[in-house]
Amino acid sequence: MQAAIEARHLEYTYGRELVLNDISFAVSKGDFFIIIGPNGSGKTTLLKLLSGIFKSLAGSLAIDGQPLQSYSRKMLARTIAYVPQMIQTDFPFTVREVVLMGRSPHLGVLGLEGVKDRDLAEEAMGFTEVAHLAKRKLNELSGGECQRVYIARAICQQTGIILLDEPTASLDLAHQVRIMDLMEKLQKERKITVVMVSHDVNLAAMYGSRVLLLKEGRLLNLGLPQEVMTFESLEDAYGCRLLVDASPIGSFPRITLVPERYMKPESTV
Repeated sequence: MQAAIEARHLEYTYGRELVLNDISFAVSKGDFFIIIGPNGSGKTTLLKLLSGIFKSLAGSLAIDGQPLQSYSRKMLARTIAYVPQMIQTDFPFTVREVVLMGRSPHLGVLGLEGVKDRDLAEEAMGFTEVAHLAKRKLNELSGGECQRVYIARAICQQTGIILLDEPTASLDLAHQVRIMDLMEKLQKERKITVVMVSHDVNLAAMYGSRVLLLKEGRLLNLGLPQEVMTFESLEDAYGCRLLVDASPIGSFPRITLVPERYMKPESTV
């Protein structure tokens, strides 16, 4: 099967600082692919390379088998939807208006929405359970509601790939699970390829079909959650003591931080 995304030897620098170095991987169509790693490891930079926001300084990137540079901006927007980490909520648009913005790549020169566009927006709001908020202004919503609105906009964009940068950051536990369940439902029911950056290793273990682990701009490990999220790999990447064991609710690893007060002192003998 042709990969949804195929990256070969990607490299990126900020000024003279090498942020990503020799990154190669493929994302299969229909994957729930999660990128993890400590702060400063290059997760967001990698996602912006995949979205076309940043341009790789070396290597190649293909989307649905075609080189990224061969896509026009409109065609890329019909192929990939991007949900950033920092979401603006201070402009006076309603939820319905924000979701309808996802139709922009499909509109004609006048940029006017038709009945089909409005129907797709309603469907996306229903899928993400924000239809009851349609007339509310974005700045009146909670963080979890805003995330679901922007995911609805991405769904309304009708792409085969959705990229998300830490969509559960700063959300409480209930909203984290709702967002992750929503993305899993989107992946399974609509066969959308989901690529997500996450700082939460346990959510990545629970939901990811495959996981990519970055450390200092390099690919440290790649594979199934149980292959990637081992004691050795995670302690190497994060530089702290961890306990990795089997989750009591499924066949995926569970990661527990070990505070210093629980560490056994080394023998002096």
